[in-house]
Amino acid sequence: MTAGLPRVAASTAPATQPPTLPGLDPAWSRLVTVPADLPGGSDHHERTWHLLDTAGSLAALGVEPVGTLLCVHGNPTWSYLWRSVLRTSLEVAAAGGPAWRVIAVDQLDMGFSERTGLQRGLPQRVADLGALTDELGLTGPVVTLGHDWGGVVSLGWAVDHPELVVGVATCNTAVHQPDDAPIPAPLRLALRPGLLGRATVVTPAFLETTLAIAHPKLDRPVADAFRAPYRGAARRGGIGGFVADIPVDAAHASAPELDRISTGVAALEVPALLLWGPRDPVFLERYLDDLTERLPQADVHRFEGAGHLLPEDADVAGTVFDWLGDRLPDGHVPVGVEPSLPSVSEGKDDVSRPLWAALDELRDSDEPALVEMAAPGGTRTISWRLLARRIDEVAAGLVDIGVRHGDRVSLLVTPGADLTAALYACVRIGATVVVADAGLGLRGLTRAVKGARPDWIIGALPGLAAARALGWPGRRIATLALPAPARAALRVEHTLASVARRGARRLAAGAVLPDAPSSDSPAAVLFTSGSTGPAKGVVYTHGQLGAVRDVLSAQYDVGIGTGLVAGFAPFALLGPALGARSVAPDMDVTAPRTLTARAVAASVSAADATVVFLSPAALANVVATAGDLTDADRAALSRVRLFLSAGAPVSAALLTAATDLMPNASAHTPYGMTEGLLMTDVDLDGIRAAVSASAAAGGVCVGRPAASVQVRIAPLDAAGRPTGVLTDDPDVTGEIVVAAPHVRDRYDRLWRTNRASRLGLDDPRGHRTGDVGHLDTSGQLWVEGRLQHVITTPSGVLTPVGPEQRVEQLRDVGRVGVAGIGPVGTQQVVVVAETVPPVRRPGLAPNALAAAVRAAAGVPVAAVLVVPVLPTDIRHNSKVDRAWLSRWASSVLGGGRMTRP
Repeated sequence: MTAGLPRVAASTAPATQPPTLPGLDPAWSRLVTVPADLPGGSDHHERTWHLLDTAGSLAALGVEPVGTLLCVHGNPTWSYLWRSVLRTSLEVAAAGGPAWRVIAVDQLDMGFSERTGLQRGLPQRVADLGALTDELGLTGPVVTLGHDWGGVVSLGWAVDHPELVVGVATCNTAVHQPDDAPIPAPLRLALRPGLLGRATVVTPAFLETTLAIAHPKLDRPVADAFRAPYRGAARRGGIGGFVADIPVDAAHASAPELDRISTGVAALEVPALLLWGPRDPVFLERYLDDLTERLPQADVHRFEGAGHLLPEDADVAGTVFDWLGDRLPDGHVPVGVEPSLPSVSEGKDDVSRPLWAALDELRDSDEPALVEMAAPGGTRTISWRLLARRIDEVAAGLVDIGVRHGDRVSLLVTPGADLTAALYACVRIGATVVVADAGLGLRGLTRAVKGARPDWIIGALPGLAAARALGWPGRRIATLALPAPARAALRVEHTLASVARRGARRLAAGAVLPDAPSSDSPAAVLFTSGSTGPAKGVVYTHGQLGAVRDVLSAQYDVGIGTGLVAGFAPFALLGPALGARSVAPDMDVTAPRTLTARAVAASVSAADATVVFLSPAALANVVATAGDLTDADRAALSRVRLFLSAGAPVSAALLTAATDLMPNASAHTPYGMTEGLLMTDVDLDGIRAAVSASAAAGGVCVGRPAASVQVRIAPLDAAGRPTGVLTDDPDVTGEIVVAAPHVRDRYDRLWRTNRASRLGLDDPRGHRTGDVGHLDTSGQLWVEGRLQHVITTPSGVLTPVGPEQRVEQLRDVGRVGVAGIGPVGTQQVVVVAETVPPVRRPGLAPNALAAAVRAAAGVPVAAVLVVPVLPTDIRHNSKVDRAWLSRWASSVLGGGRMTRP
């Protein structure tokens, strides 16, 4: 008996069948007795296990399994955790897919298996599982799937059975406890000698705490099913025993076995899948980092919003079977296919024209490279000579302090000289920059930075303070000098200036920078806006970023000598790569609507700019504040030859108003996304001509594909799902699919999302955008909304943008959101509108306005609601959050409170 466990932990009881429980088919349930003398057993007693097994159900379907999925639960759950995996396996088999037998065990002393009365340490549990599979006569191929401490046990079994194992998968587990990090706080508390027995055995506190951290909350019948085998202290000894068996240090009896397993895992050369719930208070992301280092071939998917009980929180079952179908379609890795590995190139295949090529060409120029409008003390100009030297110094300094090829560096710096120097220094030495927009908000930024797992953070004071307060990973470099107490409090090790000084000394002593990274090396992780769910990290290689630069340069004739006002973050970062003289206007980058017309005019004057790039929200406020312009401001704006606005659909009316401010400029609205910054382009004249030629088209015309871009459509079925063969036929509504050299490489640690974005595509450069639209007869693309916002009415599929545009033409209406409520296939259309002037509180639209909206919409409308302000995305402040509107409208029309959206 382990010290600290009460006597009741030694209770014995036979294995039993579980009662009828929700989601659990009694046909799966089996009792299996392992003889005492079976080789591999280690406690020399006959033991009876309860397990769930789909072998009989597969036989009833008349299918032969291609392999076995061996599922092992952790503490304090049982095989019930895997019920969705068993169910999904049978659904896949019934649909004609690969049939996998699923065996989900109840570990001894757990679930409905025998209570042995013995303390079973990790070596014993691995041996127990081996004895059970021997008794079952299990043959390969086998894929293991484990959760929590069951992940360790399953991986231990995999290490011991290499002749059977063809793949491994885990959910929130760990195989190594770092020496320099304490075990997580909840476990430290549970392991306290005076608390261990009371919290885990005498009372159900440990079990109840685990059930309480499900996201979303478990339904009562499901929670009761997890409680079912642990009614009474006499049945909870295994829970306490599992906690007591956690190797807190090298002196623990199970520590050698954990070391053996962790070493063995690193030697596994089979496909691997690591599934993770980031909200887990016990299995922190450092354990995922460790697993990815040991299994570099692993596919990783982080389910944002999910936590410790991952198989309850997220679709683990669907993900596992998608993965099995891709990686092990007939139970084995397809011939000629090896487990995928990340790029480890160290620069032997140089990029033909690296991202910093223009900087090298201009390094002897004293012409302006950057203009900072909001610099301390007033406007500051940085020459190409100074910028190139600073980048070299910072790059050499970063190498000197230990930044290496492949390290991730999070840049928490607003656009300007510091951000430019840090970014280009990092990519020059092969580090991967992580760029998450402050417009994501603190919560979104926290998810992004923690998910990207940076090794280093370069930040200004706000970013460093947030990193310290919220526990963001990474060693810290400050962009400014700080007093010693502040440096210590923020855990700042270096300043950017001190890094540059170190680099300058190294270069003066003859040091050279590392070889340029190869074109397929990761260069950046850029985060999406979060307007359609949690922000996603988008990985670009050096070659892909170079392709982005080249397509922008070719499309808009932006290059050396061009003056560029970059009021849109991607252009602020790419300006030096284009060789453009860049200026970031005076504005709050987290709030685009803070940009004024006078600030744009001042920026144009300061940089002698001829190109202006603004987000739609910023452009709208520039137009709204045009009355403040002086004659000199208007004269400056008249020198602009090109202005662009992208990030959300831009109306012809807004572009026309902007043209009044910049009368000599050609107005363009590119279509793209974080995954591909320029896919199509159209100018104002093109929009007007397209609308005139296609009056009833519906949607926003975004023009023709840019150079090297292919656009096709995946038609929608009656349920609003993209299906069928991709087409470029005109007037077919469906998901927009693009392909180009400058499309991103992958999503970061989002295997399932990445798979979905390329499912069915024959071009490795392809990307399913999630937008819906159509091509017209002239080959121009029209965007009609987002795939998840498609409304499936009884009369057919409806996209929202067309009705929104028609309603917005009413005199008393501002912005409009169209959403669907009700079940798929029978959804009703709801219109939610801002009024002019705005209403004071949300409510049903007055009868006259409702009638006008219904007449203008051109589709049957079930209800019209008015609100003071529509909810929008947090980065662009211009994309209407239709999913939120749908939930809100469903609630208020169902009798809920008429709260402000």
